[in-house]
Amino acid sequence: MLYTESARQLVLRFKHGGRIGLASLMARLIVGRLGDVSADAVLVPVPLHRTRLWLRGYNQAALLARAMAAQTGHAVVVDGLRRTRATPMLGGLGRADRAKTLRGAIAMNPARSREIAGREVILVDDVLTSGATTDACVRVLLAAGADKVRIACFARVPEPRHGDIELPGNETPGTSKVPGAA
Repeated sequence: MLYTESARQLVLRFKHGGRIGLASLMARLIVGRLGDVSADAVLVPVPLHRTRLWLRGYNQAALLARAMAAQTGHAVVVDGLRRTRATPMLGGLGRADRAKTLRGAIAMNPARSREIAGREVILVDDVLTSGATTDACVRVLLAAGADKVRIACFARVPEPRHGDIELPGNETPGTSKVPGAA
């Protein structure tokens, strides 16, 4: 869905408000839009760095992937990707700064590469903003031998060309918007 104010409130409650029970509903909405997925496809969540995981208490993408697996029967490789270093919150950063921040921050878990090689991978996340995180993950998954990678996210922040439609930004509580950022 579009990252409207309603979607934003739902995502923030799920991601930062501890409302993990929303995972099943959000996963059902994602699964409803996936279309045909190969029977041997594997779900891989976007990783959190261990520090952020410890602070938040859960990886919202992993919760979504597990809920999607429960609904579809697909395998989940929760630790397929690793965030090798802590990165700052990306809210408020433009596309180029997001990409620069994520350079080298995502890696394949070598213990899981055989579960990825030759398979369709469904990369799961809550919100797709600029695509910098998903781009970094897709590059790593393809380099590990994934047959193809599809992105499955709950909400998509549209490009800022919707003239007459005012859409909320992707600020995370406690962050500030960088002037001029897209």
